[in-house]
Amino acid sequence: MVITSSVNLPSEEELTVPELNVSTSALRAGAFHLGKHCEDIQNEFLLCRSELDDPRGCINEGKAVTGCAINFFQKVKKSCYEEFMQYATCLDRSSGDMAFNRCRKTQQVFDGCVKDNLGIDRPDFGYFTEARIHKSNRPAPPKPERKVYPDATPGLPDDAPRPAAKYGSRFHWLE
Repeated sequence: MVITSSVNLPSEEELTVPELNVSTSALRAGAFHLGKHCEDIQNEFLLCRSELDDPRGCINEGKAVTGCAINFFQKVKKSCYEEFMQYATCLDRSSGDMAFNRCRKTQQVFDGCVKDNLGIDRPDFGYFTEARIHKSNRPAPPKPERKVYPDATPGLPDDAPRPAAKYGSRFHWLE
């Protein structure tokens, strides 16, 4: 995209948002519950991005996703801090790729705490790959008009001579 004087870029104030300051292992530990907790807000943001095809139109939806993630981790910190930190530490230290399979015991404790205190079940395997319909209050963007182009080359008149192909048929494999 070429930036010209007609392109309106958002100001620094519009782009400034409190950041989610958690480590990779902490984000990985809470990812499944975070995805379930913020599912509607994330779907709204992704719908906006795919419909508008311009990230400048979805700044407020992006801020809402970040705010939801911050809210989720604040709730986890308030109610399940010890269980969460044990699980995140296990993920961080058990393997180089933060594999889940070595931390199933601490995961089970954390999942139970989140279910009891926040009411969020750990989603089943494949939950986030299932097709869903998202109901949005945002109006749909106008659809671009489909351009109809006239035929570039007019066809031959019906009485035009049609000699046989000089080197035979192109469809020799069909014969």
